[in-house]
Amino acid sequence: MDEIVGQERALGEGTVLRTAIERRELPSLVLWGPPGCGKTSIARCLAHAVGATFLPYSAVSVGVKELKAVMSDARKLRRAGGRAPLLFLDEIHRFNKGQQDALLPYVESGDVILVGATTENPSFEVNAALLSRCRVVVLDPLSPDALVRLLERALHDSERGLGASGVEAPDEALRLIAERSGGDARFALGSLELAATAALHRDDHLIAVDLAEKVLAEAHLVYDKQGEEHFNLISALHKSLRNSDVQAGVYWLVRMLESGEDPLYVARRLVRFASEDIGLADPQALVQATAAFDAMHSIGMPEGALALTQAVVYLAQAPKSNALYRAYQAAQRAIEQGKRDPVPLHLRNAPTRLMKEVGYGKGYRYAHDESEGVAAMDCLPESLQGSVFYRPGDRGFEAEAAQRLRAAWRLAHPPKAAASAGDEATNDPVKTDRFPAERSGAEEEEGQ
Repeated sequence: MDEIVGQERALGEGTVLRTAIERRELPSLVLWGPPGCGKTSIARCLAHAVGATFLPYSAVSVGVKELKAVMSDARKLRRAGGRAPLLFLDEIHRFNKGQQDALLPYVESGDVILVGATTENPSFEVNAALLSRCRVVVLDPLSPDALVRLLERALHDSERGLGASGVEAPDEALRLIAERSGGDARFALGSLELAATAALHRDDHLIAVDLAEKVLAEAHLVYDKQGEEHFNLISALHKSLRNSDVQAGVYWLVRMLESGEDPLYVARRLVRFASEDIGLADPQALVQATAAFDAMHSIGMPEGALALTQAVVYLAQAPKSNALYRAYQAAQRAIEQGKRDPVPLHLRNAPTRLMKEVGYGKGYRYAHDESEGVAAMDCLPESLQGSVFYRPGDRGFEAEAAQRLRAAWRLAHPPKAAASAGDEATNDPVKTDRFPAERSGAEEEEGQ
């Protein structure tokens, strides 16, 4: 266990897991961390530390029938006085609910010590019943310093590493591999091995910096379009743009595109962002975003990447407003609260005589016939009159939109009508608190 690098937060002295190991009372665990952070190695070390038989399986290939047979043997062993074996299930998130439920009785009875490994958030991927019986251990991506220590060990260890090969590497080359590995020890060790193989064909058997560069140039970025990293990266892009951080916006965009993300997915999210976080504070934002989407749709990658970059830079610099988003949420809440009144008669078309006779269209005033272009007429159902859903902010074009909104409101609600609905200031279309657009659960999910 002392050879594990970079996981001091989970395995360091005084941690709950280290204390459990020292007492040889290991609970069932879920090891949650990115690829190459040491989940399998840690599981093997845990089994060795507590003297348990190590039973490794992958959730991709093992079936319930085989697993139940293993569990049955484990139960017999334990009841005969032996120690419960450690059942290691790699990629446990790939088990469906039925498969995970099959583990419950054996974990609950202590017949096995379950150690599951996952790159996905166990809150979403592991059944609540099983998760409640396990302790979740969060593992970190390995830092460059931790990877350098690992690479040095692999390079000089004669029994388990490359020590007997005679290959050498300067500190700069090892640091380069460590920094380019994205916290993934498996990737770093694989790159070192490839570089060592190439170095053996050189006279000096040296992994020089140029050789390390050449090996790493062919490396791919780790990216799962269906996994958590997909959502983490788009969240990082969205929040960077919201915070007007141009440099971060460009970085996260390129990170996604170079990792193989669908560029049209990114383009769709930029279109959404243009309305959700900018709106009428800069009406050109939506134009820029949709133009970038059209450009990417027309010419694809790699040519379309610059169109997305242009949109990202524009959106990051634009003044921000979520007034449109809040307006939709406020109107949605009113409807959910039962405000589904019939359309007022004066707003209904009356194409037949009968419709006119029953009052359809009666009292309607044509706005173009009014001197100011706005008629003194309410267009909301009676129960909603005076309600305000869209409240513009004070940034960019929305500051001007607020003045227009106030002017139109006063024309449509002359003093007498305003008095009947309450104090005029209360009905100010910018400041009113009726149907306040507080953040909802749905907004939290999408806004994040």
